[in-house]
Amino acid sequence: MVNAQIKATCPYCGDVDLTTQDVVLHECSTGGLSYYTFDCTGCARSIRKPADTHVSTLLRTGGVRVEHWSIPDEAAEAHHGPVLSVDDLLDFVIELSKTEDLAAAARRVATS
Repeated sequence: MVNAQIKATCPYCGDVDLTTQDVVLHECSTGGLSYYTFDCTGCARSIRKPADTHVSTLLRTGGVRVEHWSIPDEAAEAHHGPVLSVDDLLDFVIELSKTEDLAAAARRVATS
């Protein structure tokens, strides 16, 4: 396949010229979450840009490598109980640093 030329925009450098080898399309099974990535030829930063249906079609047609991904089922699960706060997280980190037996520490918290 021919290595097609692609013009993309880096938020730091502006327009850059790429080839199909420089770009990866990350296509999500959930609509509206696809994106493409490239390493900018100007500043060498890794750039991530949204890819709507039109952009995805153009990139696929041009021969860009496609990687498929899905949102984990756990993300759609209903969550019950209080929201985890920053203080809860900090308390957890402190507890982790104090114990070698995480399961025993979790049992102590569950029964209190």
